[in-house]
Amino acid sequence: MNQPQQLRSDYRHFQPITTRWHDNDVYGHVNNVIYYSFFDSAVNTYLIEAGGLDIHGGPVVGFVVSSSCDYFASIAFPDCIEVGLRVGKLGNSSVQYELGIFKQGEAQACAAGRFVHVFVDRESNRPTSIPESLRVALARLLPSTAEI
Repeated sequence: MNQPQQLRSDYRHFQPITTRWHDNDVYGHVNNVIYYSFFDSAVNTYLIEAGGLDIHGGPVVGFVVSSSCDYFASIAFPDCIEVGLRVGKLGNSSVQYELGIFKQGEAQACAAGRFVHVFVDRESNRPTSIPESLRVALARLLPSTAEI
């Protein structure tokens, strides 16, 4: 399978993450499921810091409804990584994130993933419009060719 290159310059925001000893599997590299926690941590850190998301008591919650990841090169503890983040599509109640895992300072991604958040009302668990403060923060991550 011929994968398109995922380059650092394709992303709008970077979240540094330090790998941990227990991220490695028996093969000596970060296990594939850990990449999803990197994605989740990078997105939620951004939403909290840039969009004011209150994960403990705010009126909305982001539910992951779809996710995938492609792997190109291994990472392992004690690598320091950066998760590149951009928004591929911003809807009324949902957002599609596109993420890249980069070793610190490297131009080409070791992995690239996607996931979709649907924002729901905390009380009813029903889809709701993305609050304005989050929408503004997410819009900053849109490349010029993204869908709105």
